[in-house]
Amino acid sequence: MRSSTILATAVVLASLAGCAVGDVPRSAGGSEPSATAEASVRTPQPTHSTRSAQPPAVPRRPASPSAKVPSASPSEQVPSIKVPEIKRPPRTKGLVLGGDVSWPQCPRGMGIPQRRAKGLPMPRPSARFVVLGLTNGPGFTPNPCLAQQVQWVRDRRLMAAAYAVTSYPDAATLRRFGDEGPYDEETRLGALSNVGYQQALFNVATMQSADLVSPVIWIDVEPVTLFVWSTDVEANAAVVAGAAQAYSDAGYAIGTYSTPVLWEAVVGSLSLGSPEWRAAGLTSRAEALRRCRPDWNIQGGDAVMAQWVAHHRDLDITCPVVGRELHRWFHQY
Repeated sequence: MRSSTILATAVVLASLAGCAVGDVPRSAGGSEPSATAEASVRTPQPTHSTRSAQPPAVPRRPASPSAKVPSASPSEQVPSIKVPEIKRPPRTKGLVLGGDVSWPQCPRGMGIPQRRAKGLPMPRPSARFVVLGLTNGPGFTPNPCLAQQVQWVRDRRLMAAAYAVTSYPDAATLRRFGDEGPYDEETRLGALSNVGYQQALFNVATMQSADLVSPVIWIDVEPVTLFVWSTDVEANAAVVAGAAQAYSDAGYAIGTYSTPVLWEAVVGSLSLGSPEWRAAGLTSRAEALRRCRPDWNIQGGDAVMAQWVAHHRDLDITCPVVGRELHRWFHQY
């Protein structure tokens, strides 16, 4: 989620994408939105080897010829990762406050050169849940202090969940992972979906190595400075769909984090039908709660949480009725 420069960035995005400033989220994972909504083709350069840390590959299968975004059959997958047992949080009738953290809250200087940690504050004492970011911005870059953040949550006996930024691959990453996954690597969209699939498995391995337990993994989709998406929304959608499939195959529920404008700018009309975590940017709790309404639908799912930014913190609140089913979204430490 993001530094104080977001407001100026938001104004630029608003003028280009036709949205209000409040429609631009602070990016989950500390990533900043790109200066334009029409992301040019500038993709991440890996700063470390992904070979030694990569999760096990899965069998390949031909993509569905009728699908614009390739599909993979869960029945043909053999997930190599099992979801740990989820401890159920207590039910509540009211709204529940929380926060989200990732690499910006790590000690200063940690992380990849393009995403150095900022030492930002952890959630307020009023937070009952924390959503923890798995990446250091782009794919295949783990949050450098995830284990310490998990321990912070555990020490306070809070509820926890996970999210991860998904990003477009550079040429080297596409060559490395394009043929590792359940999709037809002979097609462009199939290869991109395989990269998304492997990004997600990498994130699951990162999550479990830090002993983070969550019933759901939220997929963060938005423009990201320096690590931007391509100008081809169909290609971008293939990466996101591949990631969604991998999380599902590994046994996790999925959700999406974005805004309607930013989602469309990145992946066009892709609809996962998944639950939504809706961003309100530098606004207020009241505006965040308004994002829970049906008219703020991002990609066809129901609202679960909303986020706003204040005093260098990413603040979150559950949408109405969600308190009765917290076990679907959080693990209780």
